[in-house]
Amino acid sequence: MWRDALRSRKTHVLLAALACYLGWQLWLTLAAPGKIAANFPSAGEKVNILITLPFPPERFHVQLFQTYGRVSGTQENAVEVRGVKRADLETLARPYWVSRIEPLPPGG
Repeated sequence: MWRDALRSRKTHVLLAALACYLGWQLWLTLAAPGKIAANFPSAGEKVNILITLPFPPERFHVQLFQTYGRVSGTQENAVEVRGVKRADLETLARPYWVSRIEPLPPGG
C-alpha cells in the first residue's frame, strides 16, 4: 500500500509543492539578516527604524508594522516605526516585500 502511494502522481505533486514551500521559507529566513543595516546604535532594547519597500506602502503594510511598534509616518516607499524591539528586526525583514531596514535618522 505505501509503495503504491509513493509512486502515485498526486504524491509527487504534493512532495514537490512541499519542497517549494520549504525552500521559499528557507530563502526568506536566510535573506532577512542581509536586509538589516549594520549601523544601528548599540544602546537600548528598542530602536526607531525606517522600513523601505519596493513600492508605496498600503494600509496592510502599515497595520502589520504597527504590531511591532508605533508607525509615525511614511516617506514615499518607506514606513517609520518607533519603539521596535531589536529581537523583532529579523522578523520584520522576513517578508519578500521588505527591501531594507535601517535606523531612523535623528529628527526623522
